[in-house]
Order: sequence, then C-alpha cells, then structure tokens
Amino acid sequence: MAALAIVLPMAVNAEEVQVAVAANFTAPMQAIAAQFQRDTGHVAKLSFGATGKFYAQINNGAPFEVFLSADAKTPARLDEEKATVSGSRFTYAKGTLVLWSKDDGQVDAKGEVLRSSEARHLAIANPKTAPYGAAAVQTMTRLGVLKRWEPRLVQGENISQTYQFVATGNAPMGFVALSQVFKDGKVTQGSAWIVPEDLHDPIEQDAVLLKKGEHNPAAIALMKYLRGETAHGIIRSYGYGL
Repeated sequence: MAALAIVLPMAVNAEEVQVAVAANFTAPMQAIAAQFQRDTGHVAKLSFGATGKFYAQINNGAPFEVFLSADAKTPARLDEEKATVSGSRFTYAKGTLVLWSKDDGQVDAKGEVLRSSEARHLAIANPKTAPYGAAAVQTMTRLGVLKRWEPRLVQGENISQTYQFVATGNAPMGFVALSQVFKDGKVTQGSAWIVPEDLHDPIEQDAVLLKKGEHNPAAIALMKYLRGETAHGIIRSYGYGL
C-alpha cells in the first residue's frame, strides 16, 4: 500500500510535453526521454528533424513546447522574437563532426581521403538548414577541397537522412554527427575521421523552453532534467561534450 501511494500521485500528475529535437540528437534523446518517463512519470513526445525546418514550423504555430536545436543561433533568434520563455535557454551539448564510412579502411584517421579519393559521392546535410551540414562545408573550405567535391556532393534533408545515405552505401562516405556512429567510447562500425574543432565553427547545441510550454509542468521538468547528471551521463556516452 505504501508503494502504491508513492506511485499513484506521480501517475495522476503525469503530463506530456511536445519536443522538437535536432536530428543529430535522436539516439541520446530517445534514451533520455525513456529515463525521464521512468523517473518523473512525464512523457516526452519527440519529433526529429532539421533545425532550420523546426524554426519555420515554430514560427508557423507548431505545437512544440521545448526545442533542442543543433546550434545556438536559432534558439537565440527565437529569444529575440519573443517566442521563448525568457532566461530558459542553455547549451545542453557540444556536437562533434565526423567523416564516416560504413566500410573499414575507407576513411583514414587524418582525413587525407578528402584530398585523394575519387569516390562517386560524398554525403552532407543541407548546410542551409542543418548546422552539421554548414560545419561540413566550412571544413572542406578550410582544407581547400570543397571545389573538388562540389560536383559529387549529395545532400540529406537533415543529418539523419545524411547518415542513411552512407549507412546504405548510396554514398561511400559522408559528414555525420559523431553521436550517430559512436557509443561508449568508440566508433561502432566502419572507419572515421573525427574533424578537429578548429576547422569549423563550434557546434554548440542549445535548448529552450518555448512559450507554448511555459505553464506545462512536463516541459519545465524536462528542461531541468536535461541539466541533471542522469541526462549528462547519457549525453557523454554518445560522444558529446558538455
């Protein structure tokens, strides 16, 4: 009876929160949401996609209450447009770009393959809507190899689609988020070059509480949960910095 008394209030007070999540953060956010529900009773309903598209959807009245962006500038822009709860924005993760192939030996540990490969395709996310795609373009520009690859670039709508191009072999290699190919301290399949941070702008990923979630206990609880040690442990396990 005592145990039932503890469980029932949490179930009665449980709420749902609608969350827009940058595609690169799919796997860690699924794990965080599952643990969040176990710990609080609240349910996080997750939608995954490109940061730029979420920005447009939010401006057009989409019912999102929390936004986990793949960059810092988009939530800052929403702040300026008074679409967020003032003071709620914070950096929840620092992303890492990686050049990846599902095949062993395709990508060397220093990225020299970008200077030598005649591969038919190189996959990147759309740089206009996906921060990881913009970082990929910056990297190739600073290495002086963008022009040699431009005719062979294939663009994913977001980083998840970009990963699928490479994972299915439609592109021999591509720039993806480290979190998509990394777990518990190692790349889980194929070959990869972790791109040095000085080759592109920092990928600081910000979360923000949107106006629609201002009075939702589940939205407020999720924002707090993302800053806690349980979420931080999951985030680190997928190769993100904090």
